[in-house]
Amino acid sequence: MRKVEVVPHDPRWQETFRIESKRVADALGEIVVAIHHIGSTAIPGIYAKPIIDILVEVQDITQVDEQSSAMESLGYEVMGEYGIPNRRFFRKDNSAGIRTHHIHIFEVGSTQVKRHLAFRDYMIAHPEVAHRYSELKRELAREHPLNIDAYMDGKDGFIKEIDLKAAQ
Repeated sequence: MRKVEVVPHDPRWQETFRIESKRVADALGEIVVAIHHIGSTAIPGIYAKPIIDILVEVQDITQVDEQSSAMESLGYEVMGEYGIPNRRFFRKDNSAGIRTHHIHIFEVGSTQVKRHLAFRDYMIAHPEVAHRYSELKRELAREHPLNIDAYMDGKDGFIKEIDLKAAQ
């Protein structure tokens, strides 16, 4: 069971993303089209779970499967689609067993890519909305400190609302 923890924004998250995205790009090689920092650690000034979310775009998702061992060599656990069709998901913990990174890989043009980038960009462009999201996450983490599913469910309506606004 993982503790649900949200912490104040850490300016080092951007550098952590930069370093790890280079390692991932090197591991995956020429199949990489683009790499993006997504999730709450990519939104300045808001509380977040201290896990760097990285979105990788590739031309052909099946080529990712051939690179699984390269991702494992970086310490990632191969999770397959993990509940989202046409995604490849990888996660990594540090030596203490604390989750540090999530890698989400989709094909270029995927609606998931568009959704994640639109959400991030909307939040950056609307700091007052980002602050509301930050407060919601803090409240949910206090209410559900040992229940990640309840924490995620509590954010779902807000995320869907922002997804609709961001898509416009």
